[in-house]
Amino acid sequence: MAKLIYSAITSLDGYVADRNGNFDWAAPDEEVHAFVNDLERSIGTYLYGRRMYETMVYWERAATGADQPSVVRDFAQIWRAAEKVVYSKTLRTASSARTRIRRDFNADVVRHLKESSVRDITVGGPELAARALKAGLVDELHLFIVPVAVGHGTSALPNDWHARLQLLDEHRFRSGVVHLHYGIRQNH
Repeated sequence: MAKLIYSAITSLDGYVADRNGNFDWAAPDEEVHAFVNDLERSIGTYLYGRRMYETMVYWERAATGADQPSVVRDFAQIWRAAEKVVYSKTLRTASSARTRIRRDFNADVVRHLKESSVRDITVGGPELAARALKAGLVDELHLFIVPVAVGHGTSALPNDWHARLQLLDEHRFRSGVVHLHYGIRQNH
């Protein structure tokens, strides 16, 4: 059975984007990017909302020539090899290979996907992740805490979600970013 994992790069005060939707402060340096790549190698399927998909589809056509950093070439290869499921009521066609569009998020369908998958699954984007978290589907969290406070914006975690978390791992990077890996022991 596959695990469903939610990963997010977040400000110290818990936001994935500031009040204007900017997240340029979250761009990973090479050390963080290499770490993320290693985490993503086990992923077989990405679950995205439309906005996150539109951000991530960049990797479908990202330059991967020898002039690009190895972490960029590596992530592009990892992303292109995975299946993608995009939940959107407005998106009509996918802009990437190996991509299916679903109109509605259905917790039972995701449960079945977890049961039938041999590789792990990630849920990307805080809005879709909130639905998966509240449905009790998410098994693990990977939070990359950037040493910046943005004051207000899009929360990484839903305000009305409660869970008991078990710290499984932590890692500090030279840039001051901290990775926290949690298992979700119990949802309320």
